[in-house]
Amino acid sequence: MTNEETVKEIAQLLHTAADAICHAADQLNRMAKKENGSEVHASSNKQTPQLTLEEVRKVAADKARQGFTEEVRSLIQKYGADKLSSIDAAQYEAFLKELEVIGHAG
Repeated sequence: MTNEETVKEIAQLLHTAADAICHAADQLNRMAKKENGSEVHASSNKQTPQLTLEEVRKVAADKARQGFTEEVRSLIQKYGADKLSSIDAAQYEAFLKELEVIGHAG
């Protein structure tokens, strides 16, 4: 493995770790809100289950591991965010659809 490849691998690992830390912080915030009784309940409309950040993160991490880190980062920026956890949850479904086609020849 070349020095450049090692640096890229370390950078990817740091990005993954940072996303995991942000996710853990988000979960802690949700737990704290729930304990305080300030959890906002979704309407009782039972259409399609809402995607979670964790579900989207798994697909993004998989694409990054496949070597599409820059493409994933560009897609995140396309959605007006600097990191995955900053994307509006209402956009997860559209984001995931675009994310899933990364790396597929069209």
